Amino acid sequence: MANFVVKLTYKMLHFVSFGSGSSGNCSLLYTDTEAIVIDAGVGVRTLKKYLKSYGLSLFSALGIIVTHDHADHVRSVGCLSNNYNLPVYATLGVHEGIGKNWSVRKKIVPELKRVIMKDTPFKIGSFEITPFGVPHDSTDCVGFAIKYENISFVIMTDVGHLTEDMKQYISQANYLVIEADYEKQMLEAGPYPQHLKDRIAGPFGHQSNSECAQALVECATPNLRHVWLCHLSDENNHPDLADKQVKQILRDHGIVAGKEPGADFDLDVLKRKSPSEIFDLY
Repeated sequence: MANFVVKLTYKMLHFVSFGSGSSGNCSLLYTDTEAIVIDAGVGVRTLKKYLKSYGLSLFSALGIIVTHDHADHVRSVGCLSNNYNLPVYATLGVHEGIGKNWSVRKKIVPELKRVIMKDTPFKIGSFEITPFGVPHDSTDCVGFAIKYENISFVIMTDVGHLTEDMKQYISQANYLVIEADYEKQMLEAGPYPQHLKDRIAGPFGHQSNSECAQALVECATPNLRHVWLCHLSDENNHPDLADKQVKQILRDHGIVAGKEPGADFDLDVLKRKSPSEIFDLY
């Protein structure tokens, strides 16, 4: 009987975060031949060091997609774009905000600017990307639903409140990066002035641990495989607390998250100021 060899053309998708929080946000979604950078709030030299430690580079990168124009997401976007000749994909409002942001010392050159529109898919290589609106007090703000082959990867980093559109994208996700910025009692008892506490907890601020958990309770489907909690506050949260609180609320609703056998989906907390492990997305 003849032996048949099936040649697989699918390339494994990987995800790594290089920082998630007010000190700087940047992550990489990549295969062996293509990559996209998500936000550029980590210093270029620091990013190069992290990449080298993992045996990675940005030479396969096809572009940078930007959620919003706050410094912790765009501080290095001009340098990174210009150094590697990477187009920067952002809404018109975000591009305008970057242009006015004093923390972005090297601006994006005009020929590398790409204007995207909410709810309008666009392609970067093999990645199909749909930006969707996220309420936050920046010039503009989006999350991204990214499709690669049969995988749906969704990221929403700074969440003032959850909209029906955002719930829809969560329900479609196989892999989800979602904000769990603060623990309510820590914020209330903490040293921040009241106006800042009100801004963080307001409808255009950030999402708490319990609000994050409730979003998962309402929207997670059996297709969800892995959740990463992102953008944890230094002062008003702690990785162990976020992990415990979100998992407990989920468990109270009959959902088991984590690495234990029989869990409904995996759950990790992204590090604030250092790289995560490299995650394989199947």
